[in-house]
Amino acid sequence: MSDFAASTQAETDPGTRWREWLLVAGGVAASAMVLWLALGQPVAAAAYAFGVACLAAALTFALRRQGTSEPAEFAAPDWSVTHAAIDRGEEATAIIDRAGRLACANARFVECFGTAAAPPRLGLDGAANEAVEGAARAAWRDGHAALEPVMAGGREWRLEIDRAGRGQDFLIWRFAPVVRRDPLTDVVDHIRGKVGKALAREGIQAVAVAPDGRIHAANALFAARATGDAEADVDGSDFVGYFSADEQERIFYGREGTRGPSVRMLHVPVADPEEVATSSAAADPAQTASLFFLIDNQGGVGDSRTGLPQIEALLARLPLGLAMTDRDGRFLFANKAFLRAAGHDETGPPPYPSDLVIREDKGALADAVRRFAQGASGAGDVAVRLRTAPEDPVSLSLAGVRGLGEGAVILSLKDSSEETRLKREIAQATKMQAVGQLAGGVAHDFNNVLTAIIGYCDLMLMRHTPGDSDYDDIQQIRANSNRAASLTRQLLAFSRQQTLRPEVLQLPDVVAEVSTLLKRLLGEKIQLEVTHDRGLGLVRADPVQLEQVLLNLAVNARDAMTGNGAPGGIPPSKSGGVLRLKTKRVTAADVRAMKSEILPIGDYTALIVEDSGHGISPSQIGKIFEPFFTTKEKGKGTGLGLSTVYGIVKQSGGFIFAESEVGKGTRFSIYFPVHVPDPAEAAEAAAAIAAARVPARRKQWSGGGRVLLVEDEDTVRAVAERALVRQGYEVTTAADGEEGLEALGRAIGAGGEFDLVVSDVVMPSMDGPAMVREIRGIRPELPVLFMSGYAEEQLRREIDIPGMYFLAKPFSVAQICTAVEDVLKAR
Repeated sequence: MSDFAASTQAETDPGTRWREWLLVAGGVAASAMVLWLALGQPVAAAAYAFGVACLAAALTFALRRQGTSEPAEFAAPDWSVTHAAIDRGEEATAIIDRAGRLACANARFVECFGTAAAPPRLGLDGAANEAVEGAARAAWRDGHAALEPVMAGGREWRLEIDRAGRGQDFLIWRFAPVVRRDPLTDVVDHIRGKVGKALAREGIQAVAVAPDGRIHAANALFAARATGDAEADVDGSDFVGYFSADEQERIFYGREGTRGPSVRMLHVPVADPEEVATSSAAADPAQTASLFFLIDNQGGVGDSRTGLPQIEALLARLPLGLAMTDRDGRFLFANKAFLRAAGHDETGPPPYPSDLVIREDKGALADAVRRFAQGASGAGDVAVRLRTAPEDPVSLSLAGVRGLGEGAVILSLKDSSEETRLKREIAQATKMQAVGQLAGGVAHDFNNVLTAIIGYCDLMLMRHTPGDSDYDDIQQIRANSNRAASLTRQLLAFSRQQTLRPEVLQLPDVVAEVSTLLKRLLGEKIQLEVTHDRGLGLVRADPVQLEQVLLNLAVNARDAMTGNGAPGGIPPSKSGGVLRLKTKRVTAADVRAMKSEILPIGDYTALIVEDSGHGISPSQIGKIFEPFFTTKEKGKGTGLGLSTVYGIVKQSGGFIFAESEVGKGTRFSIYFPVHVPDPAEAAEAAAAIAAARVPARRKQWSGGGRVLLVEDEDTVRAVAERALVRQGYEVTTAADGEEGLEALGRAIGAGGEFDLVVSDVVMPSMDGPAMVREIRGIRPELPVLFMSGYAEEQLRREIDIPGMYFLAKPFSVAQICTAVEDVLKAR
């Protein structure tokens, strides 16, 4: 304890003062006794003692007075008192000395930062730690420093540092927590206070709404309009639930309905501007509260539709799709052409243009409308995808206008439904053509494989009798190969590459031929109705293939009416249905009135097949002609019926269209061009057919002969060679056209001749037609038999070599031998 502290305690402690006086008195008494004994004079001793006592008292008093006049120079700090002084609630305070040692800290500092390290070494991140150290250096230099914000201890602080002490040897660190007031709280307080009352006096309803649509606070005028009671508590209720809209999208209070005035809403997001600038989440409308000011439209004043009837009447008569929005981006009106182009079925437009487009394009369209509404007058386009046609982008034109009252933006949308339909039909036709080419190529290659399989089966059957154990197995292989060959014929029919035998005929004759078979095929529950128009034109087509078309369509119709072809396994119908077959005359005027971009203008004979089945959904109607597409259950359809129909019709020069309505039935309309026979062309065609076919009177052929066989497929070449050798022919083989020419040259050089050339059409290096043209330059009369999986009619059109014959793949051993014999007999 210091001298100042001791003296102060002595003044205030009575026991201490009595002890001091007893010591003085004892000393004086002892001195007086010694003098008395030494001098023998009691009076002198007493006087001496009294004087000494007075001197001691004066000295004691003087010393006390001196101790109370200069205490601070000798005082030492009491840190417990300092600690009590700086313990101030949420503020964290610490004191350090020149050496950077922590001299004192309050409980809040210890809680947030601990005592392991003194400021500025608080374990902050790199940037914050550097800033705090800079503030400490500034405080030692200038006596004061401040820093904000400082992120430490999981929260935000404001730091103030002050230099203090007798020798300015200490720094006082004060960390004050930064408390940011919620702007929504301020808004709520204002609406409930004087501001809300002032707005109500001016007829303005004010409401603070949470992001989820619940009301935080509202002034008394809103409560009175919304509930009829100005004192009603609307906090926590649904804001939107108090309103309704009419067909013109004007907003009314639900309690008042259209009897009351409509209201306009002014929306103000409630967010801290600093948070909006630094945080994208703060600007998200879904996470931001809103302040709404509502103003009545009295007598039409302020109504967004005021002053626009004349403009609306004018634009409604224009054939262009036009609409107008106000400055808030809401539709003021839209004419019928605009709604039709947008695919909007209702009589009036939706609230906003963005309601017409898909979700991904809503933001871009809303921004564009807002930009043209608030900026300078201008025009531009924006590509959007409508909800009714999300696969086809359209161009929406926008123009900012001024001087039309509330009208701010004019929107223009072209009705491109017909153009879109045409594009879709062209795309479908292109896809069908591509699929047809693929199917034809697959069928051609598969025919080569089937030719080898069927040929080897025939050769094996020649070595087995019906009683052999392997005979039935070989027959089964051959039967399945023939079944596969029929599938390839259907693929070729779809790709328009099968062999047709066209004839000039009347469609009613074909329908009559197949009607009896159709009745048995449809059964007793389905009624067949056949009607024919008068004055039908002739049609050039293959009657067998037309019968196939009718059979395929009838089978599909039967399955649709009985439920066997319904998606999802619709149970079979017990009442059956009606299948109608109609032939109809279609003139060029009728086609022109149809305004079809697919059907050329001309005269047609139409074949209409209509059923009363379950129909085809719009999502599937565009796929029904694709190969292997079927709506039937697994195992109940190959998906080649309608694709075969499509191929036969297109190869015959016709057109086919499908129309369907779910629950009512499907209608197939087939248009065949009317054939006008030309006598000259008919004579030329008859001559060509007579030359190509085997004559009625054949020369006697004794058998044998030399055959040049040219085929690039090894298996097909081997089968054909073995088949012809077994029949007694001398066969020379070649793998392509060049080898075939070399073989012919060797035979001529040796003095020999070939009686027949049997060749494939498509081969590598040199194909069959090119080789035959070279051979005809050397031997003009040498007959040629082409083998191919493609259509004979197509090959004759492309090759155009006189005196050629045709053998379709796949063929059997007997068929190739018969074809070779017929050609040699016709020489």
